[in-house]
Amino acid sequence: MNETQPNDLATVLRKLNELLQRDANEEAIQVAAVARRAFPVASELIYLHGVALLRVGRRRDAQVAMNRAAELAPGNIELQCNLASFALAEGKTHAAIERLRKALIQAPGHPNILHSLGMAYMTTGQHIQARDAFALAAKNLPQHPAIRLNLATAEMALGRLPQAEAHVREALQHEPSSDTAHAMLGHVVHLQRRPKEAATSLLQAGKLAPANAQHMFQAALMLDEAGDLLGTNDAFTEALARAPDSIAVTSQLLFVRRRLCRWQGIDALSERVMQAVAQDEPGVHPFTFLAEDADAALQLRCARTYAAQIEQQMSPLRQQLNLRHVMPLPDSPIRVGMLSEGFHEMAVGQHLVALIEALADSDLDIHLFAMTPDDGGEIRRRLSAAATLHDVSALSRGQLAMLIHGTAIEILLDLSGYRGRGNAEMMSLRAAPVQVSWLGFPGSSGAAWIDYVLADAVTFPPELREHVSEKVVRLPRCPQPNDPTRRVGPPPTRQACGLPEQGVVFACFQETYAINPAVFARCMLILKQVPDSVLWLLTGPADTNERLHNAASALDVSPERIVFMPRMPYADYLACYAHVDLYLDTLPINTRSTAADAIWEGCPVLTRTGDTISGRSVTSMLQQLGLPELITGDNVSFIGMATALGNDPEALATLRRHIDQQRTQNALFDMQGFAHDFRRAIRAISARHRIGRPPTDVDL
Repeated sequence: MNETQPNDLATVLRKLNELLQRDANEEAIQVAAVARRAFPVASELIYLHGVALLRVGRRRDAQVAMNRAAELAPGNIELQCNLASFALAEGKTHAAIERLRKALIQAPGHPNILHSLGMAYMTTGQHIQARDAFALAAKNLPQHPAIRLNLATAEMALGRLPQAEAHVREALQHEPSSDTAHAMLGHVVHLQRRPKEAATSLLQAGKLAPANAQHMFQAALMLDEAGDLLGTNDAFTEALARAPDSIAVTSQLLFVRRRLCRWQGIDALSERVMQAVAQDEPGVHPFTFLAEDADAALQLRCARTYAAQIEQQMSPLRQQLNLRHVMPLPDSPIRVGMLSEGFHEMAVGQHLVALIEALADSDLDIHLFAMTPDDGGEIRRRLSAAATLHDVSALSRGQLAMLIHGTAIEILLDLSGYRGRGNAEMMSLRAAPVQVSWLGFPGSSGAAWIDYVLADAVTFPPELREHVSEKVVRLPRCPQPNDPTRRVGPPPTRQACGLPEQGVVFACFQETYAINPAVFARCMLILKQVPDSVLWLLTGPADTNERLHNAASALDVSPERIVFMPRMPYADYLACYAHVDLYLDTLPINTRSTAADAIWEGCPVLTRTGDTISGRSVTSMLQQLGLPELITGDNVSFIGMATALGNDPEALATLRRHIDQQRTQNALFDMQGFAHDFRRAIRAISARHRIGRPPTDVDL
């Protein structure tokens, strides 16, 4: 290459700008290096040299060049912003902020400086200052969409969601083809509990950026939340086509297809997910992984990998909040918090409400943090009357953590775990000094922020102890409370239920993700051996019912022998158990809440004990109930017992009479006794915390 003549700086600068516009960065570096020998104090030349060096990844050389340019031209605004970016990248946030403040004194109101300053404030968690800087930058440069989007980000961090949405929509007016803006709009409307709109925005983002898998992945999550499971399947399928190696997409697609009972090809997906977990690949959600036939060690491995992702993601906010906990006075009441999405007409609320009422007059000060809005139902009213209930559905994670911390919660129980949307992220902020997992997630969290798990010796036996990251508090009873005051509607007729007038009724009202091919085939073998019997299932999403009818036909069982129960109010659903002769449990995930409902209604439940925590819940119930004969150890014995009972009406009647008698006598439904043991567990945890000792296993 010919060296540039030293007597024409303007020509050199024009050429450098042309090269940078064409992204010919290596040539630009050569031109600038030669020219700098002739013009050693030309700040613009040195700055452009730094830009070219930065573009090829030579950050240190670029920083040296830009520092030299800044010495020669301290008033160059763009240069100061670039140097502030260098400082931010090196973690020197305060130095970056100070540089930008000085630049702002030289050029008050300059939008680029304000924008960079806002970005710096965001990295330190100073969201109010960031919002103010972005707002002033947007005022001075209103047509710049990136500034509007960053302003929206700051407003979201402050929990001002309507304002954030307005800013994103304004950015879209200036740049309607911005996939980033459409994706952010989806995010902000989702936070306002409008998942259908969120999905529409994210699908548009995916259309504008056809190579972007993340937009389609997020759109699928929104479609799922909006109840469009077919659309969810299509979006995940498209996301996987865009990112074939993404384990996060693969695992979610697998779970959706299990829910849709689209079993063709799921073995290959499952094998890929199992391999990923074994190799500590991030992206597999611990709850969806429970549906796979994995052992307890692999389940814990999945949870730990997922928890590590959350730890990294939430670390900046946790450091910003910097929540410090004051040790309670020795004789002060124990303030207990419970965090859940289920404080309404859901399984958690329905089974928990009687316990909260039983604890109302105890020495525990119970606070419920409801992450879903008030549904106006009876469960919410009863919970509000028995404890202090906080509706936190509109709060951001940071705001919620501050509220829990400000309420001085000593022991915080997570009742949703990985089943909840954002519970794990919130718990990772350490809003309380002692944190406990209970009820929601049937497994170990693998998380450093969960100190204890409430369980019993059946669900968490000694042989599984090494696969539990938390300290275990073993209650002397089944760890799931069961409301003995639940109301039951009038029993419907068999005809109204779609059941035949005669014949044994087997039932499994579990969600479809737990009815895998092996479980379904097992049920079909039972039907074949019990003449005129039917299997009663909960109606599934989309075309699932039709698929299960087709699956029955493929196994030589008449599809008419598969009956579906529509979703209905809880009291009406309970009344349907009057027509169920035997409830069939599932594996690898037990049915838990529906099995407890069946037992309460006098219906015998048959289970097969699993090798993981999630497969042992019903075994715990049946042992407490004194019915070990309904606990089997393998498929053969499960099918044999179901067949024998199905062909012996007197045996089924005897079991029902026994369960009816136990309802008023057995500890499984003794809520006062459960409250006593729960209080003992909480007091044991608190006592250890108050004397400054670390968590340890507690066997009650």
